[in-house]
Amino acid sequence: MSAPVVDVWGPVAPEARSSFPSAPEPHDEWVLGGGTAWVYYSPLNRRQLIRPVILSDGFSSGSSNPDQLWHGLEENGDYRFISELHATGRDVIILGYADRTASITDNAETAIECIRRALAERVGRSKLAVGGFSMGGLITRYALAKMEQDPSLPDHETSLYLSYDTPHQGAWFPIAIQAFTHFATDNWGDTPGIGPVLRQFSGLLNSPAAKQMARWHIEKADATPEQTSERVAFLEALEEVGGWPRSPRKIGVANGVATGTGNGIKADATAVRCDGDTLHDTWLKTQAKGEQVVARLQRSGGEPVSVRTNGLPEIDGAPGGLFTVPSPAGDTGSFGLAGLLMGLLGNTVDPDVITTSCFIPSISAVAAGDISDPKALYQPISPDGSPLDAFVCAGRNEGHTTMTEELGAWIVNEIAANG
Repeated sequence: MSAPVVDVWGPVAPEARSSFPSAPEPHDEWVLGGGTAWVYYSPLNRRQLIRPVILSDGFSSGSSNPDQLWHGLEENGDYRFISELHATGRDVIILGYADRTASITDNAETAIECIRRALAERVGRSKLAVGGFSMGGLITRYALAKMEQDPSLPDHETSLYLSYDTPHQGAWFPIAIQAFTHFATDNWGDTPGIGPVLRQFSGLLNSPAAKQMARWHIEKADATPEQTSERVAFLEALEEVGGWPRSPRKIGVANGVATGTGNGIKADATAVRCDGDTLHDTWLKTQAKGEQVVARLQRSGGEPVSVRTNGLPEIDGAPGGLFTVPSPAGDTGSFGLAGLLMGLLGNTVDPDVITTSCFIPSISAVAAGDISDPKALYQPISPDGSPLDAFVCAGRNEGHTTMTEELGAWIVNEIAANG
């Protein structure tokens, strides 16, 4: 049994991981110190690297999967992003990593190597466009900023930086689900079949990259939600290189709306509940303001564990990219994934489940506010409220990193207009 994982194109259920059709053979493949770059030349450029666009993978378990990345860019929405870039004469370099859970700053070294390779392979003097999807936007943001600040590194010769639903101000993964995952791992992590699933998922939540991205994190079920020392150190490292690259034009998009309208999920609602062979009256709630019991966890025959939070915003229902999990049985989400794990542990899950939640708030994706501010989460986003030179938010709250014509075409037009 394979573990459910959170991927740059949205989480992927175990049975869906092998279902991606093979990507076309790249025209070139660069083996880098911490990953691989797959190069697809525009048909207009006769297999020469003339106008490079580097697109970085984001957070997930294990190494980058080129078939999945191609699927996400070309076939996971209503817009064929690579084909449209090729039509403008842009050569696409898809950047993947050997370990997508590694520190953002570590994978940024691989991004820097990729940028240097692109400059060395480039024919002519066209500037680069560099960016990424989800955490890939943070990796390339840091990489470009470091190249500007470190005198030992060359000019990145990049005229455009782009991010696609990137957690610039942090990501949200419900504390109730983090607590349940760690609780289940502590109790059944050695159980054949389900044990490896639980250990991998708990390990994913506690990985260096997850700790750097999550605005609130707990390592154990009874821990207090907070920013980790790893996140604080990353934010300090980002600040040390100037926060943002200064010379490129900076653009970004969000898979959530800019109007302040939430996704309809109510605060303090029971999202998922189960009872059965291994768990008794166990339930998880959506996040509310003030002091709250956000989860009740009880092993059958054991003592109940209450998971408490205090001072967090009503963020599950906030506008932003949604945590979605595609599967043959139909899309689910963050709380739906918890329900899946409860069922695998031999319990009956109440059918009335709130399946998903906000994953990347809109104000995080366009760096327009503090996601810990309850008012900022639900206020309209001002065009001048972001350090990005331009940004677009989706017309509806949709799945995290969903490729749509609304967002994809805007980016392609920005790249084309930027030389």
